[in-house]
Amino acid sequence: MDTGLLLEKTILVLIVFAVTLFAAAYQTYMERKVAAWMQDRVGPDRAGPFGILQPIADAGKLFFKEDFIPANADKWLFIMGPGIAMFTAAITGAVIPWGPPLEIMGRTVSLQIADINIGVLFVMGIASIGVYGIMIGGWASNNKFSLFSAIRASSQMISYELAMGVSVITVVLMSGSLSLNEIVAQQHGMNWNVWYQPLCFLVFFICSVAECNRAPFDMAECESELIGGYHTEYGSMKMGFYLFAEYVNLFVSSAIIAALFFGGYNFPGMDNFSGNTLAIIGTLVFLFKILFFIFVFMWIRWTLPRFRYDQLMHLGWKKLIPISLINLVISALVIAFSYGWFNSKPANAVKSSEVEDVAVVSVAQQDNSFKTNFNN
Repeated sequence: MDTGLLLEKTILVLIVFAVTLFAAAYQTYMERKVAAWMQDRVGPDRAGPFGILQPIADAGKLFFKEDFIPANADKWLFIMGPGIAMFTAAITGAVIPWGPPLEIMGRTVSLQIADINIGVLFVMGIASIGVYGIMIGGWASNNKFSLFSAIRASSQMISYELAMGVSVITVVLMSGSLSLNEIVAQQHGMNWNVWYQPLCFLVFFICSVAECNRAPFDMAECESELIGGYHTEYGSMKMGFYLFAEYVNLFVSSAIIAALFFGGYNFPGMDNFSGNTLAIIGTLVFLFKILFFIFVFMWIRWTLPRFRYDQLMHLGWKKLIPISLINLVISALVIAFSYGWFNSKPANAVKSSEVEDVAVVSVAQQDNSFKTNFNN
């Protein structure tokens, strides 16, 4: 094995993990400040200048709180629940391309931990596993309110994953690839997918809000009915893992939205830069896009009232899924027409040389020309 490759991937894993945890911690601070700004109040201002040390104080409080397990809880499942939630939230960032490659000591270092050719399926699969952390936590607590919350959360996440999956299929049809790296690379400059699929982006964004259990879809944690929700019986760092998992999911979801629809690290005028300068600027642009979507998530939370549970399920099954399916069919037809699949010649009119020419044209070449044809 290439020792240099192993070393650079190890360092990248540590950096991405540290950045993710730092972002999750300071999203709590950002959320309080955004809420205070919208409600015309100050927000955290005691722990450090402008309250910037508040997340560190909160983490210390969670670390030093007494850890306990309810007497009637299932001990091992009670411990596994927050661990699964945190693990699935953190591992998703492994397939996200955080920026263009860097040149370090003569080596080309990819700013992506794992460039797998099924990156989109990996993200959807890990997101589906995340529901087990919530369901197990609610069940293991042996608390009826926690169980109700877990059932709500699991049914909500499963429902909205369907519409989200169909939206992702639409992007895959346009890009011709399941690799997140390839999808981002095809959005060079301002050639972003959102210009071609605004409805698909809207559906995906709404589903992302529901997947993260954020308001107005936070039916799993509504205090008026279910106390604290599926983590009612948790304390100390077990509860901290659930809270961290929510904000890590928020960070990763914003990154996925930026990568699929807003070009990831691509930005207008990027052709004027090259090498490490392009890599650094591209990574900062990507982080800025992520920060913007995090702010939008928080803006929505402190603006819209919570749905009733029947309204939440009605929106998912009767609105978003049909809209995403119709959008998928229309997009597939447009792609088929742009490739000329409905203008095939009769079998006896096709020359052997033409068949050979068609055979050697790769799917990637067709996909690169689709957006131009789509515009025309």
